[in-house]
Amino acid sequence: MRYREAREAELIRRLNRFAALVLFEGREETVHVKNTGRLGELLYPGSRVYLTPAAGEGRRTRFDLIAARDREGKLYNVDSLAPNRAMKEYLEKQGYDRVIPEYRYGASRLDFYMTKNREEHLTEVKGCTLIREGEGMFPDAPTARGTKHLLELAEAKKAGYRASVSFVIQTEGVFSVRPNSETDPSFAGAWQKASEAGVEFFFYPTRVTPEELTVLPPRKGSGRENEESL
Repeated sequence: MRYREAREAELIRRLNRFAALVLFEGREETVHVKNTGRLGELLYPGSRVYLTPAAGEGRRTRFDLIAARDREGKLYNVDSLAPNRAMKEYLEKQGYDRVIPEYRYGASRLDFYMTKNREEHLTEVKGCTLIREGEGMFPDAPTARGTKHLLELAEAKKAGYRASVSFVIQTEGVFSVRPNSETDPSFAGAWQKASEAGVEFFFYPTRVTPEELTVLPPRKGSGRENEESL
């Protein structure tokens, strides 16, 4: 998953969930932040960030903020749309008969429906940008929608689907994710219920550059480890 180009800037401050003020080419510029999460470890005054020209007409901002470096200089993709785009590219290379995005199931619209050898598979993609002690944590802010998805997947598993959650880890060198129970105990509880129902949890490492996010083969976790993958 590639952007047209990426340009470096310095973050002055985050203005709100959707916008930030940066220093770009010697002047202040308001940019769109493509992630409504907290991102406190990445979007702080003075952090190095990367911008891509905004697509579409009628935009109030010229650039989207898509990546940032933490205080140690490690690069993160922070575009909340990138995991689904990169995951679609990955799934289309895995030999499925069909890969259908935005699939309606129950009261939810899940990210992907796939079929292979008459097996029906539903997966929900979650991008992970919060890393603690070398391990991903999700979510970084309470997510009622994420909790709903886990419970919906548990019901899908009972109905005969193969059901999974696919965590795309948006930085390099991290290979697992665990529920952030301190931030969202409801999501952590739904994670446990989904796991007990047989929902699978896949953790996808990535290759990250300012202009690219590439999904790599996953590891499987949640106490049901084996070598099988999507």
